[in-house]
Amino acid sequence: MLPNSTPFFLLGSPEPALLAAIEPLLAADGARVEIFLTAEAALPTLTAANAPTLAVIDVNLPGMEPSMSIGQLLAAARAEAAGRRFPIVLISDTVTPEWIDRLAEEVIDDLVPRSIETAFLRLRLEAVLRNHRRSRALELLREAAALNAQMDRLTGVYNRETMLSILFRETDRVQRMKSSLCVILFDIDDFGHWNLRLGPDACDELLCHVVARTTRLLRSYDLLGRAGSDEFLMALPGCTSVNAVMMAERLRMDVFSAPFRMNGDAIRLSACFGVASSLGRSPVVVLREAEQALLVAKATGPESIQCAGDFPEPHAAPVAFLSPTSGDELLAW
Repeated sequence: MLPNSTPFFLLGSPEPALLAAIEPLLAADGARVEIFLTAEAALPTLTAANAPTLAVIDVNLPGMEPSMSIGQLLAAARAEAAGRRFPIVLISDTVTPEWIDRLAEEVIDDLVPRSIETAFLRLRLEAVLRNHRRSRALELLREAAALNAQMDRLTGVYNRETMLSILFRETDRVQRMKSSLCVILFDIDDFGHWNLRLGPDACDELLCHVVARTTRLLRSYDLLGRAGSDEFLMALPGCTSVNAVMMAERLRMDVFSAPFRMNGDAIRLSACFGVASSLGRSPVVVLREAEQALLVAKATGPESIQCAGDFPEPHAAPVAFLSPTSGDELLAW
C-alpha cells in the first residue's frame, strides 16, 4: 500500500482511461489526488509552496501553448521547488535519450510504461516514495552535521572558525554597500578563579548563562561566537564604533551586573571589552585590533571598554557589586 503519511498526489494526463486506472491507486489510502489535463494547469501546483508529495505525469500531457513542453514543465518545477524537492514519475511508452538524461540528472525519479499493470505500478511508486524519504533523511543528517561543525558544542553559538568565515562574507557586504560593521571581543575577568572555586561543570553552566543573556540583546542579524575558553566575539552589521561601545556598555550592565545563581550562591562576574571597526578591511586585521583593544582594557582594570583607533578614552568605571536594594551576598573576585 502507498504510505498514508503522503496525503497529496498530483496526476497529469489527457487520457481518461489512464486517469481512471491510476487515480484509485493513489487515493486508496485516503490521500488527496489532484488531476490536471494540461501542463499549464499543473504548473502552479508543481511550483506552489505546498508542493505535492508525489507527481505522476503522462509525457503526452499537452501544453495549451507551444512553449510549454513536458521538459519545460519539469525544468520549471525543479527550479521553483529546489528547497522542497518531491519525486516525479513519468509515464511513457518509449525510453528516449531525453528521459534517460532526466533520470541521470534526477529531474525525474522513475519512468514507467503506460501498459504497466496496477500491482507493478504500485510497487514502483512505493519504491520511489521510500527512496525519497531515505534521501531526505540523509540530507537532514548532512545538514545537521554541517551545522554542528559550525557551532560551539557547549554554548550553541558559532565557533571561532565559523565566525571568521562569516566575517569575510560580511566584509564583502560592507565593501559593496559602503556600510559599517563593528566587532566586540569580550573576555570574562579572572574566570580561572571560578574554575578552581566552582569546578569545570559549574563554570560551563555559567558560560551558557552568559550566552543566554547576551543573545537576548542581539538583533536578528547580529552574530555571536565563542572565540576562546571564556572569550566571545560579536559582529554587529550596520553599527559604528559609537554604537558598538554603547552595546558593550549594555553587555556590561545587562549581562554581567546581575548575579548568576549557582547552587544557592549568587556569582558576580565581570568582563572586559575590545571594540574594532571593520572599515571594509580584512577580518584578520580587524580581529587583531579588537584583541589589542581587549588587552588594553584588561590592563586598565575589570569591566573596562576599549575601542581601537581614535575613540575616546576607555570606559573603566565598574558597576557596583552590591545593589542598595538587594540583600544578596555576592561572590566576587
